[in-house]
Amino acid sequence: MNTVWLILFMIVIGAVIGGVTNSLAIKMLFRPYSEKRIGRFRLPFTPGLIPKRHDELATQLGRMVVSYLVTSEGIGKKLTEASFTDSVTEWAKRESRKFLSSDQSLSSILHQNFQVEDSEKLVLQQVERWLETSYDRWFREANSRTIGMALPEVIVEKVERNLPAIRRMLLTKARDYVASEQGKAQLSVMIDRFLETHGTLGNMVSMFFSNERLVDKLHPELLKFLNDQETEKWLQKLLDNEWERLKEKPLADIQQYVEKEAVVRIGRQALQTQVPVIQWLGKPLHAWTGPYEEKVAEEWVPKLVHVTIQLLVSQLDHMLERLHLEEIVREQVSAFSVERLEELVLSISRKEFKMITYLGALLGGGIGLVQSLIILLIK
Repeated sequence: MNTVWLILFMIVIGAVIGGVTNSLAIKMLFRPYSEKRIGRFRLPFTPGLIPKRHDELATQLGRMVVSYLVTSEGIGKKLTEASFTDSVTEWAKRESRKFLSSDQSLSSILHQNFQVEDSEKLVLQQVERWLETSYDRWFREANSRTIGMALPEVIVEKVERNLPAIRRMLLTKARDYVASEQGKAQLSVMIDRFLETHGTLGNMVSMFFSNERLVDKLHPELLKFLNDQETEKWLQKLLDNEWERLKEKPLADIQQYVEKEAVVRIGRQALQTQVPVIQWLGKPLHAWTGPYEEKVAEEWVPKLVHVTIQLLVSQLDHMLERLHLEEIVREQVSAFSVERLEELVLSISRKEFKMITYLGALLGGGIGLVQSLIILLIK
């Protein structure tokens, strides 16, 4: 009878020791949360393993996340999966249709989302400010430049190419006018004015020639002059010389003819009347996007989604590097309290920890049984 009690006693003692030891070892993973001291001396095994290695654990977790969990290859593979691309494309289509068919105007959208008051007035003010700045900068930079230097080369070439056409047009207009009755009448008026303003000389000419006779004599000669080939050469040379003189003039000379207020006023009027954006600001979106809704949703949006995903994939390495993901994980884990970490681990592994405790008790009981048998054999 004593033998049975000895065996049972040794088994119970071994089981208690094994179970308590394993349970204590599990608790010492987290506890105590901070080191304990007696005077200047720190008690051994304080704090617990995880609190003691908290910072090191945070660093290693950060490295593991960056090296093995959140990698550019894994994210890129997920982004380029057909299921993901299709779902994003469908979502973008729905949102684009919803936006384009909205009854809201651009002005109201700008006001609601960006707190922009009176967007039309703001646009016009920005255009005016840009025109004023551009005007000042252009003439400030024009001090050392000529008109020929400022004009685009294509315009210079076009003007020079069309100078003969301009000469022909001027001569044709002049011939047609002089040959007309109106031109002849104007010539008569000019002769009368000439004679009246030249005193004695005018009176002497009037004594010998009447106005009609002078007109009849000068009119054919004037037409002859206009039809003469030498006149064409002279006019062409005159136009060429004037064009060269114009190109050599300082650009700043034209500033007195181009007032800033006039430039700003003309630009504002052109924007209000010619640029449809101003009219679009006050209209519902569907009023001007209707014809484009189908094309935008079915053609542009899928292409935009594809291009955006490809751009993201190509820049993932750079983006992850700039995010400093390892540092973020380290900081978050370091800021995570040990109590919360213990609660989290136990909520996941409580059953396994209990099994470890029971296993310790079982092994301890087995060891107690073996020890009791050895004692009996020795006796």
